[in-house]
Amino acid sequence: MLVGLPDPAFWKGKRVLLTGHTGFKGSWLLYWLEAMGAQVSGLALPPEGPVSLFDGLHSMGRLAGEVADIRDAHAVLSLVETARPEIVFHLAAQSLVLRGYADPVGTFAVNVAGTRNVLEAVSRVGTARAIVVTTTDKVYRNGDGGRAFVESDPLGGSDPYSESKAACELVVAGYRVSHFEAAGCGIATARAGNVIGGGDWAENRLLPDAVRAWSRKASLEVRRPGATRPWQHVLEPLRGYLVLAERLHAGGPLAGAYNFGPDCESASVRHVLALAASHFDDARMDLAPQPEGPHEAHALALDPGLARRDLGITSLWALDQTVAMTARWYRQSLAGVDSRSLCAEDHATYLDSALRAASGERRAAAGGRR
Repeated sequence: MLVGLPDPAFWKGKRVLLTGHTGFKGSWLLYWLEAMGAQVSGLALPPEGPVSLFDGLHSMGRLAGEVADIRDAHAVLSLVETARPEIVFHLAAQSLVLRGYADPVGTFAVNVAGTRNVLEAVSRVGTARAIVVTTTDKVYRNGDGGRAFVESDPLGGSDPYSESKAACELVVAGYRVSHFEAAGCGIATARAGNVIGGGDWAENRLLPDAVRAWSRKASLEVRRPGATRPWQHVLEPLRGYLVLAERLHAGGPLAGAYNFGPDCESASVRHVLALAASHFDDARMDLAPQPEGPHEAHALALDPGLARRDLGITSLWALDQTVAMTARWYRQSLAGVDSRSLCAEDHATYLDSALRAASGERRAAAGGRR
């Protein structure tokens, strides 16, 4: 299958509901959808922190009608009734492992009950024909063996965040059978690997913490330098979400869940930081001799073969390019370049990579037929 690319002609004028549009991935996805001409309605809490990507990419005025807590079923239903979406991307979540330990009750309320509220509202309104619910690579029962997980592996979790996202998968599976199949609405979950890229300012995330430390000439304290994760640029899984939504809308036979991750092996925290440090002056690190803090999986890897087979989704950027693009974004942002210009440049570069990859596959296929 040729490289999967979202079709701008498909998205032009489509009514899309995007929950979590004020977050890091949500802000990027909102930018991409609107660039293709989609009519996007958001549903989220206001951006967190003194700095957010949403502030730099989108009008704050739109929040007047798009702020709601997904734990509030009545508010969610009201917004969905107004949006009457044809396609839904559910990204709103409590997405931080350490915050899950600090507030397990709130984490379950957002990730499980909140997902139920969104799906119930979408079902009642009845206009949607495709729903993509994002979960995480951490939904799998992980014995730290390092084997790459496939979608049929058992779900589980050893921390409140992972447990809540595994439970979210069960909510989606239940609603698929009880509400959406008979209504002709396709629904699938998207399990993405560790995402990096310009514009993420969240606490307790590797590169945002590094940028904050290095920008003030401080040393970065690294809790688990040997931990391995499936790192990828934020635009990689977003491309997968868009293509998956198109295929769900078309009604073709698809799986109920897809992994989106790099085609290469997972890389250690230490290696990613070494790549990032090469792009910064005076990038110092204090590597913990022993893991600190509550339990987190040591080894994590995904097998993205199903998304490659069904959707044509393969990695376009290797890890070194992913880190270089991310570091460039932050360095230029710290130098005063506006977020919209930086995101536009990264988006254009990524689309060019995708078009060149697709062109190469077409030439290879034509050569094979001679």
